[in-house]
Amino acid sequence: MPTVAIAGAAGYMGQEALDRVLGHPELEVLALGSDSLAGRPAAALDVRLNGHLPAFGTNAEALAAGADVVLAAVGNEEAAAIEPPAAGILVDLSGAHRLADTSLYPGWYGFEHPKPDAQSAWCYALPELLPPTGRLIANPGCYVTAVLLALVPLRDALDPATVVVDAKSGVSGAGRTPKDSTLAGAVLENLSPYKVGEHQHVPEMAQVLGFAPTFVPHLLPVRRGLVATCYVDLDEGVDAHGLLTEFYADAPLVHVLPRDVVPELSRVQSTDEAELGVFIDKATGRTIVIAAIDNLGKGGAGQAVQNANLALGLEPTLGLRRTGVLV
Repeated sequence: MPTVAIAGAAGYMGQEALDRVLGHPELEVLALGSDSLAGRPAAALDVRLNGHLPAFGTNAEALAAGADVVLAAVGNEEAAAIEPPAAGILVDLSGAHRLADTSLYPGWYGFEHPKPDAQSAWCYALPELLPPTGRLIANPGCYVTAVLLALVPLRDALDPATVVVDAKSGVSGAGRTPKDSTLAGAVLENLSPYKVGEHQHVPEMAQVLGFAPTFVPHLLPVRRGLVATCYVDLDEGVDAHGLLTEFYADAPLVHVLPRDVVPELSRVQSTDEAELGVFIDKATGRTIVIAAIDNLGKGGAGQAVQNANLALGLEPTLGLRRTGVLV
C-alpha cells in the first residue's frame, strides 16, 4: 500500500489532507510533520488520533521519510526551499511552484520563487482541466480553482476585456496563523474586500486563461467555503450552460446545476465537490457563471489528494468527501 507523509500537518490544509488520507482505502500514513508539534504525539493535534498514528516529527523529517506520496502543506517560502525527493510523488499546496514564468509577475507572492531551472519539472495540475503529468505537482489556489472551472470551457467564446470576478471566501482561507484581520472582532458582522487589484492568484488565472480577469476577493464571516461570481460577454448565440454541461459530463466532482439553480455555499462546505450555475442578466444580456467550492476541499487538500490519486493511477475520487444531504 502506498505510504504518505504530510508536512505542515498541524495547519488547516495539512489537517484536512490528513483527514482524507485516513479515510483513503489505498493510502497509509507514514510520517507527520509539524515544526510546532515536533516530538509530540498525534493526539496533540486531535485527541481522537491517540494511538493511531506516528508522533509528529519536523517538516524536514516528514519530507525525508521516504514516503511514496508527500503532501506539502507549508508556507510559500518553506515550500520554495524544498529539495524534491529523488523518487515518489510530491504535491505542493503552496504558491511556490505554480507559475511557469515568475518574471511576469515580480513581487506578487511576496517571496522569492525558485529559479526556473529548479521548478521546470513541476506540473501545474487541476484534475478536470490539467491532470498531473509528472511526479512533482503544484496544486492550484482556491480562488483559481473556482474561476478556472467556471471560465476555461468558455475561454474561446468570451471577450477577455469584459471578464469580472467577484469572489468571497471563508476565514480559513487565510490559514491557521493568527492575524489581526482574521480575529473575530474583524470578521464577524463584516464583509471585507482585500488585496484589491493585486491578489496573488491573478497570475495563476492568467497563466491558464491567457488573460487576467478583473478580480476582487472578499472575506466572509464563515469558517469555510468559497463562491466566485464571474461576469462575461460571450459570442452571440453561445449557450454557456450547454458548453459547461458537455465539458464536465464525465467529471464526478464538478456539477453543472440545472438552468437558473443557484450554487450554495452550504452544499459544498466540507466536501471536495464543485457546483456551477449559469445565468443570463436580462438587463444587459451578459452571462453570469457562479462557482461554489470549499476552499479547504476542492480548493486545497481534497484537490491535492485527487491529484495524488491520478499520479498513482488510482480512481481519482478515493478518499475524497462527496455530496451528502444536509439539514
